[in-house]
Amino acid sequence: MSRIPIYRPDLSGNEKRYLRQCVDTGWISSKGEFVSRFERAFATYLGIPHCVSVCNGTAALQTALAALGIGPGDEVIVPTLTYIASANAVCAVGARPVFVDSLPDTWQMDPDDVRRKISERTRAIMAVHLYGGACQMDKLITLAREHRLFLLEDCAEAFGSTYDGAYAGTFGDIAAFSFYGNKTISTGEGGMVATSSPELHERAWKYKSQGVSRKREYWHESLGFNFRMTNLCAAIGLAQVERADWLLAEKRKIAVWYREHLEDTPVQMQTEPENVHHSYWLVSILCPQADSVGPMRDALATAGVETRPVFLPAHSMPIYTDGQQRFPIAEDIAIRGLSLPSWPGLEEKDITFITDVIKRFHDSAK
Repeated sequence: MSRIPIYRPDLSGNEKRYLRQCVDTGWISSKGEFVSRFERAFATYLGIPHCVSVCNGTAALQTALAALGIGPGDEVIVPTLTYIASANAVCAVGARPVFVDSLPDTWQMDPDDVRRKISERTRAIMAVHLYGGACQMDKLITLAREHRLFLLEDCAEAFGSTYDGAYAGTFGDIAAFSFYGNKTISTGEGGMVATSSPELHERAWKYKSQGVSRKREYWHESLGFNFRMTNLCAAIGLAQVERADWLLAEKRKIAVWYREHLEDTPVQMQTEPENVHHSYWLVSILCPQADSVGPMRDALATAGVETRPVFLPAHSMPIYTDGQQRFPIAEDIAIRGLSLPSWPGLEEKDITFITDVIKRFHDSAK
């Protein structure tokens, strides 16, 4: 086992107490008080009226797309530099993902490329806030309004991130969050759909529960799936939201340490524009050359430090490639990118140790 893993969730709040309450009362499935309590707490934190909990982040994306009415024949614009779930969720509702390139400094989707890719079949733009940064939401909102498109925010990695002072997930028509074990807010597995629209909220609620009616038992009014969150997961989620400010502050402190200790090295951290408050889900860096990523990971692994590569572009995957698409910025970030340990509880001495390994590696390569 690595001396310093890539991630470790902090469960030192009310998680155990709430879980024990679930077990003691027997409410361990999708019924139980913690589901609604978690949804209300999450909505309150974001300052948005409606949230629907689901079983994972991919289900949150699929539910959001289905609530928007996206389906066969439709196109959804998605950044190619993202976790594959962003594209897979589009295909799951029968639509087609259309990929766009990234910006070289923030790594977020390029609004100019979005404009170029809009067609008669485009129904929505999926703004993926990558690694805790934030997309240029003013430009994406303008494009969505000009072309009468839906705007969906994939906030799987961006809980607590802000753009112009507002939380990621509060700009578009609907948003999706993930609570996988390595996310800032974790429930083990879980997700959330957030929206200001009562109509979209109702559609999402039905879709995650087999299209069931609120008024008549075992009466199913529309197509739906079993995407419900368990009371156990919601109990953990509630405890995590209660400590959200502390978790986010810890992540930011770690990122500041990394930036200070890496200042005199050739590696670059993801840029944080003045109007963005980065939540630093993972601290990710760019190595100066692609061929140095593997050896640097080996050096860190030998020292007991776990790392992971940046996401490989979706267009390069066998299920999506046509052999002709090229996205030079996203491809460059993917081959030079590396994510470092960044979990609450890391101390500055840990960051010093990690960055010293990086410095020694680059000194030896000179």
